This record gives sequence, structure tokens and C-alpha cells, in this order.
Amino acid sequence: MHGTTELIASLDLGTTSARAIIFNAEGRPLAASQKPLTQYFPHDGWVEQDAEEIWQKQKECLLGTLADLKLSGSGLRALGITNQRETTIVWSKKTGKPIYRAIVWQDRRTAAFCERLHDSGFEPLIHDKTGLCLDPYFSASKVRWILDNVEGAREKALAGELLFGTVDSWLIWNLTGGLGHVTDVSNASRTLLFNIHNCRWDEELLDIFGIPASMLPRVVPSSGLIGRTAPAILGAPIDICGAAGDQQAATFGQACFKPGMTKNSYGTGGFLLMNTGSTPKLSDNRLLSTIGWTIPGATSYALEGSVFVAGAVVQWLREGVGLIDTSAEIESLARQVKDNGGVYLIPAFVGLGAPYWDPHARGLMIGLTRGTTRAHIARAALESITFQCNDVLRAMMNDAGARLTELRVDGGASENDLMMQFQADISGVPVVRPEVVETTALGAAYLAGLGCGVWKSTEEIEKLWRRERTFEPTMSQDQREFLTTQWGRAVARSKGCLLYTSDAADDTPCV
Repeated sequence: MHGTTELIASLDLGTTSARAIIFNAEGRPLAASQKPLTQYFPHDGWVEQDAEEIWQKQKECLLGTLADLKLSGSGLRALGITNQRETTIVWSKKTGKPIYRAIVWQDRRTAAFCERLHDSGFEPLIHDKTGLCLDPYFSASKVRWILDNVEGAREKALAGELLFGTVDSWLIWNLTGGLGHVTDVSNASRTLLFNIHNCRWDEELLDIFGIPASMLPRVVPSSGLIGRTAPAILGAPIDICGAAGDQQAATFGQACFKPGMTKNSYGTGGFLLMNTGSTPKLSDNRLLSTIGWTIPGATSYALEGSVFVAGAVVQWLREGVGLIDTSAEIESLARQVKDNGGVYLIPAFVGLGAPYWDPHARGLMIGLTRGTTRAHIARAALESITFQCNDVLRAMMNDAGARLTELRVDGGASENDLMMQFQADISGVPVVRPEVVETTALGAAYLAGLGCGVWKSTEEIEKLWRRERTFEPTMSQDQREFLTTQWGRAVARSKGCLLYTSDAADDTPCV
């Protein structure tokens, strides 16, 4: 093991859990700690979390990894941070306390407001400046909702008393004892308030959403000295030298440093990113253009497609339906049948993301017969993840004007061999799984290590990437086309407004 001065701690704050992993200079994990996060669903389409719990659980994970290695904070060279993106927190500048629960990226309460902006003709301007779609997914409309619905919030914001941040900002604020109100450029690019061409907060966008500029964090590069932890937290001030949104961090951890290189992360959602180089490429196929990262001397951009429900469909089968007792059971259950038996599951629990962008779609299962078994439903659930990712992949290849030579995969569900083989088959692209599938945390560690000198260049990091297995496509083109056509028909039935409960949000667009 390398000396402790080369160790990087990565804080990985996801949607359903907080994690901390300590990596060495070879990019190998030495210790890890993980704790679940509570999600709240107060109304149909609403998803919230407790920001205080987010901070406490993340701190506990960090301290847990240090304890496992019998290290004090001074044994770390630096910290890297990666986070669920778009999740919105507003807190008091004076007390450091949130004024409302964190509104999670999956939340759809502002769908009607976004539609009003669309109907008013703002979408082309917003898309041109931000590279994003006008959708409740992103942070801006969430901030606006808090200001309009929490008593006294707008007045306090106008008086400069409130701060807004995504989860990276919230963690850095707490880690630094309130001295750092910052966000990295990749997270800023996910707010609908940031101009990705000049890399600045945009006054016109702030005016459209009614958000005071005084609430916004200072934007910093993804790699380099961002701040230092308050000594009381780890016993010594530790440099925070890397930060990026989870999907950009995963792309960095997958060493997708060259234009055209593409990765897919299977987490709560599914997220495909393709490196597009040093200039933003606006999509013709309803994908997002986003900033990948800024490292010394260079900013990289990416095309992205977001699937809102990927691993969350397995969680739903386990917790909501009781079809399985543990998530690990789903692969063996799905292997009990040779195919889906004509069953298609559309997990549009919070609408559909790319390339559909339909916040009013709702979940659907179709093709059921008396012969349908638990195994068919399990297989349909796994296939739903790969079908959704394939929809994005096809749009991405159309934007790029070229077929992919490989798709690098990561995240917990990438360890499911059945699903990875079906992803390769339905997409017609080799699927490559690395040795370290927790590439989100690894990418944050790489950014921090690059920022503090553990690694000198992306070329040095690229040499650390290691292939574990490649899944080659084996399905015939006729079968692939038949299955994707059937999937498309099922998706079409799920789109639009379906059933809404009587306690739906005020912003619910239809009844």
C-alpha cells in the first residue's frame, strides 16, 4: 500500500445512499462505508429528502472509512466530492439550516410551471444558453417553487439572507464550516441558470425564473483547490480538491477523455454521457448538452441522456410490490424464463426522461396473460432499464453521426450479467465493464488527485482504467427490431396524463 499522503477520500452522495470510499494512487478502493438515505413522497410526483440527514450520513461515512483504516483525517491527501445532481437545497445564510426539505431531481411538482414557460416561448432561449430541456428535472424551477411556497422565503432571498445550492454546495458549506458557498462547473450546468458557452450565471435566465443572484454559489473548476475542511470535522484541515456531478464524475472515472467515448451508469436512474470535446454540441434528438468537467487548462463537454428510473424499478419490485426480498434475487428469478413472455414494463413512475421528456407519463405493464409469472415480470423490469438506455443510445448515435465501438458501463446494476448481455444485444454495441464499477466515486477521487498532484495528467489516469469483461452482441437484427418496436408501442401507451390522486400538487397540469 502506498503511503497515506497519497490517499484520496471520495464522498459519493447518491439518491438513495451516502458513501465514502478511500482510494490509493493506483485507483483501487481500500475502504468503503455506505448508509441509506430516506426519501419522502408527500404527493404524487413529489420526491424529497432531509438535507440535514444528507450531511450527517455523509459525514458518518467519511469517519467510518477512516476508522476502518485506523487513520486520522491528516492521513488523507485530499477530498473529492460527487453528488446526485439537480437536487435543490435552500438554506439560511445566518443559521446554515435548510428552510425546506431538499427537492430531489426526480421531483415533478413544477411541471405545469415549466409548461407555462414553454407556452410563453422561452424554451429555445433556455436551450440555446444551457443546452438543457425546459423540464422540472433541473434545479431552477425547484428554487422558484421554494421561494413561492415557503412563507417569507422570497422576501428573505431578496434581502440576501438565503443561499441555494445543489448537494455538492451543501456538503462543501458544511465541510468548511460555512466558509465556502461554491459549486463546480458541472453541477452549475444542471440548474437551467448557467450559460455553458461563457461558463457564467446568466442574468436573463435568473430573471425568467425569478431567482435573486445573491442566492447563487461561486462557480469553481472541477479539479483544484476548492476549500478546506473545518479542523473540528476531521481533526485537521483537509483540502477539498475535486467536485463534479455524479454522472460527469463517472465519465471521468471511466477515462472517457476522448471525443466519442461513451459510458452508461446504472444507479437509481440510468445516465449515458458521450464526450463531445472542447465545445458544446447541441442535440437534434432531444438529448442534453452539458459541461463534463473543467480541469486545469481545459473544459470538456458532453451529450447526455437521462433515464429517470433504472435501478429504482428493482427497488420498487422489492419494497413496493414485494416481488423479491433482496435486489440481488432479481437476476436469478429473471433467468428462470427464456424471454419476457410478451410482458413490457414502462417504469414511468416520475414521467419519462430522454428522449421523450414527458413529465405526465406514468408507469405501465402490458402483455399480461394467465401464463405470466413472477419471473416474466422480473425479466421485464430488467429489460425496461436496457430498453430505456437503448432509446437514449440510439439518439446519441444519431447526434454523433456514427456508431459506437463500445459502451463502458458502471454502477451497481452493471454487475448483473443477464442485464448487461441484454444491453449489448438490444443495442448492438459491445458493453464493457471495468474492474472498479464504482466509477462515480473513483472519478471524484481522480479529479481531487489531479487537483492536488497525486496524478499529473489524464494520460496517467487513463492507464489506470482496467477492463473486467466485455459483453458482445449475439441477437439477430430481426429480433432486435421486433423487440424495440414492441417496446416503442408500450411506451406510446404510457405517455400523457393518466391517473392523478386527489392530493396532487397545485402544479398538476390535468385531472
